[in-house]
Amino acid sequence: MPESMTFGEIEMVTQRKLVRVQEKGQITLPADLRKRLGLKKGDLVAVEESPEGVLITPQEVVAAKALDEIGAILREQGISLDELIESGREIRGDLLRELYGIDPNSESN
Repeated sequence: MPESMTFGEIEMVTQRKLVRVQEKGQITLPADLRKRLGLKKGDLVAVEESPEGVLITPQEVVAAKALDEIGAILREQGISLDELIESGREIRGDLLRELYGIDPNSESN
């Protein structure tokens, strides 16, 4: 029986499918589900326990959510991504000078 779930403005209708756990704990995700999620052989997924069972999330989705959260925090702080990157460069340069006596701006290094 199809179930309906709403994520933000997107409503998804899910079809429950049974899969068998194999000898080493492996399961095979149904081909139509892999295709919809864009999963290919070798792709990474996150696996976490949830109150309902196990949640399997493609890692690209996890990374995108993390980047969105970082972007929101930066916006709240009034910092752009370019400013953050430049600040990191300055800090690395200071550390190279202090710890190793290396001037990162010198062409002879």
